[in-house]
Amino acid sequence: MGMSKQELKARALAAIDENRDNIMELGDSVYAEPELGYKEFKTAEKVKKAFAVLEIPYRDEVAITGVIGTVQGKSNKLKVAVMGELDAITAPSHPDADVRTGAAHACGHNCQLASMLGAAYGLTASGVMSELAGEVAFMAVPAEEFVELEYRDGLIEDGKISFIGGKQEFIKLGEFDDVDFMVMQHAGMGGADACAGLTTNGFIGKMVRYIGKASHAGATPHLGINALNAANIGLTAVSYQRETFQDKDNIRVHPIITKGGDLVNVVPDDVRIETYIRGNNVDAILDADFKVTRAFRAGGDAVGAQTVIKDFPGYLPFNLCQPLMDVMYDNLLELVGDHAINLGAPLSGSTDAGDVSGILPTLHAGFGGISGVLHGADMQIVDKELAYITAAKSLAMTVIDLLYGEGETGQTIKDTFVPLMSKEEYLKNWGKQ
Repeated sequence: MGMSKQELKARALAAIDENRDNIMELGDSVYAEPELGYKEFKTAEKVKKAFAVLEIPYRDEVAITGVIGTVQGKSNKLKVAVMGELDAITAPSHPDADVRTGAAHACGHNCQLASMLGAAYGLTASGVMSELAGEVAFMAVPAEEFVELEYRDGLIEDGKISFIGGKQEFIKLGEFDDVDFMVMQHAGMGGADACAGLTTNGFIGKMVRYIGKASHAGATPHLGINALNAANIGLTAVSYQRETFQDKDNIRVHPIITKGGDLVNVVPDDVRIETYIRGNNVDAILDADFKVTRAFRAGGDAVGAQTVIKDFPGYLPFNLCQPLMDVMYDNLLELVGDHAINLGAPLSGSTDAGDVSGILPTLHAGFGGISGVLHGADMQIVDKELAYITAAKSLAMTVIDLLYGEGETGQTIKDTFVPLMSKEEYLKNWGKQ
């Protein structure tokens, strides 16, 4: 007779505690060498070395830098993906930022990789996989942060990727075709020690380029067409749209100028802007996107500059799977007690986990353990026990719940989940089929 579910969980937690130093070392090592999306070559090597130590077979170079290690249970009835993100964010003023690239783990993704590896220790080093009715894919995914659009657009033009976001690319590549659930966590979200489930906004990504005419800025500005003036008018016009956005839709538009000119004594003829149009539902995002596009075009029209606008498939609003969140919540109550909350309320940020959540049951938990502001220069990990170890335990326990016995709990969640779209519909909607 097999072990009880609680006995399996106890063995998994013990294995995580026994390998605490290895888990901490990975999290700290990733933090110390931050890399931006689709450039996470050092980080991927660290994940591969960890899989090798655990004797987990893996595939690498998935979507350029992704790594997937898979372990088998007593059957293959169900499959759970446990996911962590490889990339950092651009935060050049962060004290631990890479001086060359400006990358820093002010996003907490190093905590994700530590917790994913910790869950792998808990499920494999303990031997509990032999008692579970399914397999587990540990996925280290690239490029969650939707940044460096020009660079990634170049990768798309070269045929190396189809999407800006790594999980989007995993969908395109078929890495979720045989996956029944995806579970992950993110540090510093939700305002508590631990949150059983988070939901997020979606967005469309946009690049705007104003093309003017160069001329001497002091002697003959009348012979030029000032692309920076076009951008200023366009940005002002965008601001005047804000009163038309409804509070219930949680619209956010936050552009940056990535190129403002070349020389101060030359009329700027090439000015570039990147922005998101965020919201909590697709219809509102599309409405706001139409208004923002119209406003940017007005800037070019006003001064006679050419306006080139390119949109990118952003991320979808998160589709909450309540039964999956409830499973995580019960485990958090055991791990952190009353300091756990069952959230599900929308956050203003976005993640490509939202894209996965529309296709299959997806869990995006949140953990504390940080101080400062996410993506800010003051973001620091202050409680690695919570952010690395407790997070790992919660993921391992949730996997055990889903696959225990003959996978009855997981099967029930799978059978009752109503996807918003199929993979084929998803790719068609984004024009990537």
